[in-house]
Amino acid sequence: MKVGDIIYYSGTIYTARDKAHMKIIELLKRGEELPFNLENSIIYHAGPIMKKTENGWKCISIGPTTSARMNSLEEEFIKLTKISAIVGKGGMKEELLKTFHEYKVSYLSAPGGCAALLAKSIKRVKNVYFLELGMPEAVWELEVENFGPLVVTMDSNFNSIYKEVNERAREKLKSLVDQI
Repeated sequence: MKVGDIIYYSGTIYTARDKAHMKIIELLKRGEELPFNLENSIIYHAGPIMKKTENGWKCISIGPTTSARMNSLEEEFIKLTKISAIVGKGGMKEELLKTFHEYKVSYLSAPGGCAALLAKSIKRVKNVYFLELGMPEAVWELEVENFGPLVVTMDSNFNSIYKEVNERAREKLKSLVDQI
């Protein structure tokens, strides 16, 4: 995957926010096994709204959360879990590009404001882990079909749309200041 690619994903996605990241890191550092395998998986920075039904769980809404909240945890998380991609919004710190390169990870941006639409792509809630953390912080194992659109905004080749946009903004601002 490279920056600018648009992806519609079908398969399994795991949600993981702050508390889930911390719990997973803690368990793995203690040498414990997780009740799921994240190697080569996609994690989604999201706090879904789920409804318990007689047939299990149904996803009502699943919009992306701001990934920068996980900046301090993500490098260690990637190294321990060996995930292949992250879905979220807003990107992550530029320093993670080195880790993305080393572990062949891409960052995919999900459209904000489309939580109900993205929920329609969830065909089944396969399982939920760490529900004691609360509904939005639990790890939800989801079977998705045509989940997206997702835009590759950071890739494993040190490319980042956020880096490019920030550089252009700095240049434009410098140009404006020079004119004053």
